[in-house]
Amino acid sequence: MKLACTDSVLPGKSLTEKGHYLKEVGFDGMAVFAEPALWTDKLTREVLDMEKNTGVRVCEFVFMGDVYGHLMDKDANIQRQAINLYKESIAMCNQIGAITEMEYQYCPQNPLPLFEPYLKMPEDEKKIFIDIIREFDSALEEGAYMLIEGCNRYETRYLNSLLDCKEIVQEAGAKRVGLLADFFHMSIEEADLPKTVEVCGNLIKHVHIGDSNRLAPGFGHTDWKSCMAALKKVGFNGYMNLECNLSGDLKAELTRIKKYFTDIEANI
Repeated sequence: MKLACTDSVLPGKSLTEKGHYLKEVGFDGMAVFAEPALWTDKLTREVLDMEKNTGVRVCEFVFMGDVYGHLMDKDANIQRQAINLYKESIAMCNQIGAITEMEYQYCPQNPLPLFEPYLKMPEDEKKIFIDIIREFDSALEEGAYMLIEGCNRYETRYLNSLLDCKEIVQEAGAKRVGLLADFFHMSIEEADLPKTVEVCGNLIKHVHIGDSNRLAPGFGHTDWKSCMAALKKVGFNGYMNLECNLSGDLKAELTRIKKYFTDIEANI
């Protein structure tokens, strides 16, 4: 089990200070979500040297920004800007052997699809999306991955279920594109979380941890023992990154989460 935490919730004036903080509480990795307009060569150097300087690895890297989540924008100019943004994330991941992520889209849905989950994208849109997947695949180098994240119906129109994501990854035939299992989204969309993990198997390269209410593990109704057992069964050896609300004293909460999962791992 390798635990990671998203950089934005961590104290510290630099990424390196945040890395030292994570090492102190027994974590193994850090996810960096960066604003392109604020990125500097100094920050790049910190990411490249993170593991050497702190013992914590940047396991996930994502450039955000205004065009993030617009891979399928109807405006061709915005769509190309989005593709180029994701390629900038890929370029960083190629240097550090990390993962980055993509979704069909990422924005609040209007109208809310209260009774229409699991919509299938039209064939013409699927072709465009698969072409984008293959373009990303050709830019990825050994050790780096682009992962499709299944997002719940309120945040994206298609690919809500991880099982739908699996189908499109297989149809694309990409070698370095896999799946990101986000257990918060899965708690909304999947009928059986452990079974979904088992069906998706080794296509799962990275995990986002958030309980059913997007609070920290243990504060919702997700059966983490069954989910961890399923991940173990399929041979998952990637990072599990906290992407959830962390209330109260941060160090105490991270220490609790580390023990929580260590105890589960010892009993499966």
